Amino acid sequence: MTQPGTLATVTGSQGMVTAPHYLAAQAGLAVLEDGGNAVEATVAVAACLAVVYPHMTGIGGDGFWVIHEPDGAVHGIHGCGGAAAAATIDLYAGLEAVPFRGPLAANTVAGTISGWKAALESAGAALPLSRLLRDAIGHAEAGVAVTAGHAAIAAAKGPELRMQPGVYATIFEPAGRPLHEGDVLRQPVLAQTLRRLCDEGLESFYSGPLADDIAADLALLGSPVSADDLSVHMATRPVPLTTRLRDCQLWNSAPPTQGFASLLILALFDRLTANAGDGFDHVHGLIEATKQAFLLRDIHVGDPLYHDFDWQGLLSDPAALDELAERIDPANALPWPQPPQWGDTCWFGAADEQGRVVSAIQSTYFEFGSGLVLPKTGITWQNRGSSFRLAESGWNALRPGRKPFHTLNPALARFDDGRVMAYGTMGGEGQPQTQAALFSRYARFGTDLQAAISAPRWLLGRTWGEQSTTLKLEDGFDPGLYAALAAAGHDVERIGPVTATMGHAGAIVRHGDGRLEGATDPRSDGGVAAW
Repeated sequence: MTQPGTLATVTGSQGMVTAPHYLAAQAGLAVLEDGGNAVEATVAVAACLAVVYPHMTGIGGDGFWVIHEPDGAVHGIHGCGGAAAAATIDLYAGLEAVPFRGPLAANTVAGTISGWKAALESAGAALPLSRLLRDAIGHAEAGVAVTAGHAAIAAAKGPELRMQPGVYATIFEPAGRPLHEGDVLRQPVLAQTLRRLCDEGLESFYSGPLADDIAADLALLGSPVSADDLSVHMATRPVPLTTRLRDCQLWNSAPPTQGFASLLILALFDRLTANAGDGFDHVHGLIEATKQAFLLRDIHVGDPLYHDFDWQGLLSDPAALDELAERIDPANALPWPQPPQWGDTCWFGAADEQGRVVSAIQSTYFEFGSGLVLPKTGITWQNRGSSFRLAESGWNALRPGRKPFHTLNPALARFDDGRVMAYGTMGGEGQPQTQAALFSRYARFGTDLQAAISAPRWLLGRTWGEQSTTLKLEDGFDPGLYAALAAAGHDVERIGPVTATMGHAGAIVRHGDGRLEGATDPRSDGGVAAW
């Protein structure tokens, strides 16, 4: 974690990458310098994060992309896996919920690699995959220093992780204890898996010798995901959702992600009166817009095959948005709580000289996912399917093949003056809220890009490991704001200085003349790399 005041907006002209770990940002920039485009750089970042930030992401998870092409076209990619054919309610007989850890939590296909493949196919990749994964392989083999955030999570979650079947303890506790800050984490088996992807092709993750090893390990460890489940998986290309604000167009991922909620928050706030950034009208307005968006999200957002709600229709209907905005009381808080959504994640972005801008996010859901680390491949498998409800019907009910509700949502904006902005964050329930905070600060109130991310934030809902649904605020706001929010009926909880609880955000802005600006989050171990 970096002191917020020590970071400044980074500028460039030929290429830029931002990521929550500086080594990943450097890996992406090196690809741009070698002639790769922003999509190729993003794959390099994604692979590197899977190695250097394994508590937050990995190739055993899911990923989502929103890409702005040089000609202005915007498209999306979902590397999102569905529930295994064997993941029926009967499999969980006697349980009240899908476990958060262990084999039964590892019940969905990992879609991240399919997302890489689809993105590279759409981008006209110039560099071989071996070049894109070079730095990730190198860090996995040589080792990387464990960050303070990684060490803290490893210590806190170690008891529930080391007991899981697989090789978690072998890799992440080689000395018989959680790794400490500064210890070197080596992952030679994962390095070999990344090499196999280069040699056998990305499709080998789902069909081929690598897929055979993955399926064998999953079966050995007790996961319901089979070779057949892997072989039928493929990335999809749903059209991103979009909405219009007063001076820009926004895009975000379509369901099963909560991109709808992120867009709706900003569309509703655009209709409210707020005269100063981080004043009462700003913070209260966004919090209340968040509540309206979450009320709809928690009923209508999930696998599109199981919903008939017209998300885009609402986002494109000014009258309907006006009606929703009118439900927001400018002086009083709507009673809360609602059930929180969990999740830890990595957002990252890249821009190239040609005008391509990428917003991407990938995750294994909880810290270290299900806790299953596969012996033959070193892959940490996600537990995204632990969010399924063990119910016969209704929202996010478990069904074979069904895609779970996703908190992941990469955001993108195009301003009328020609700027294109990629932005996002990790943080489960906090993702739409942090997106709204940083975007509104920058776009509506003219705050410097880095300052918009470094400034204190809030979170309506849970923090890691808790079910608390208070309104949590970092220190650093005007002292009168805390009292004003409490007087308006918000259940205010001050949580101290800036903290990773509020997510790891980042942003890149490409100006119409080609200038680039980038920012990273002092709450992370991130960096912006530019040239």
